[in-house]
Amino acid sequence: MARNRQEVSSPPLLCTIDRRGVAALTLNRPEVHNAYDDRLIDALIAECDRLAGMPGLRCVVIRGAGPHFQAGADLKFLARLRRAPDAANHEFSRRTVAAIRGLQEFPLPTLALVQGGCFGGGVGIVAACDIALAAADAVFALSEVRWGITPAPILPLLVDRIGARHTGRYALTGERFDAIEARRIGLVHNFYPSRELEAAGARIVEAILLAGPEAVAVTKRLVAEAVDTPLEGAFRDRIVAEAAERRRSAEAQEGLLSFAERRRPKWYPQG
Repeated sequence: MARNRQEVSSPPLLCTIDRRGVAALTLNRPEVHNAYDDRLIDALIAECDRLAGMPGLRCVVIRGAGPHFQAGADLKFLARLRRAPDAANHEFSRRTVAAIRGLQEFPLPTLALVQGGCFGGGVGIVAACDIALAAADAVFALSEVRWGITPAPILPLLVDRIGARHTGRYALTGERFDAIEARRIGLVHNFYPSRELEAAGARIVEAILLAGPEAVAVTKRLVAEAVDTPLEGAFRDRIVAEAAERRRSAEAQEGLLSFAERRRPKWYPQG
């Protein structure tokens, strides 16, 4: 009974924001390897919504509490959901899609730091982030088919991120793969010894903080649009206009001046 009370009272997602404007989201159900249930999904939606409109925020870093990043769905929760009314079952699927979508479309850079096991929906969280780094001993799997269910909420994202061929193999077999394979197929950008993962993440954050905040936000938006929009017509004209207008912006003036003067730009966190 004490464990049940702890599970209920502990927030499923922790959020801290440092003086630089770097938000740290920690999946916080280590007793079940951060497996997701309705509370964790709702918390992820709420935090992404809250942080998206926060002035001064520069980026978001996502980690898992304990030895594992995220173990997919909480099987006990799925057993309860299986007996729930159709409307509740459907609504949870809708919220799961919304959580992944909210992370994918977050207006600022997102970075996943992956340690230990990363299964099912955890793979979706990693794919939704702009940048993903893994510990060398991390293990991945799209394990849903082993349980007789499907990774439907994250399949479109995975096809976009790693391609239909790789998604098909791992979604159809549920087999596990290591960090070397995760980098090969493009799920993560690189991997490091476990003791070096945080330092590698810190270097990525430092690079983001040195970049112009407006330029970063616009670039992220354009990357997402470019995936599905041919470079012709109105989109081509907007790309041309954006490049021209950005060069005349105050942010560009400061960026070029700080580079010439070999100093940090004024938007870099002070103090």
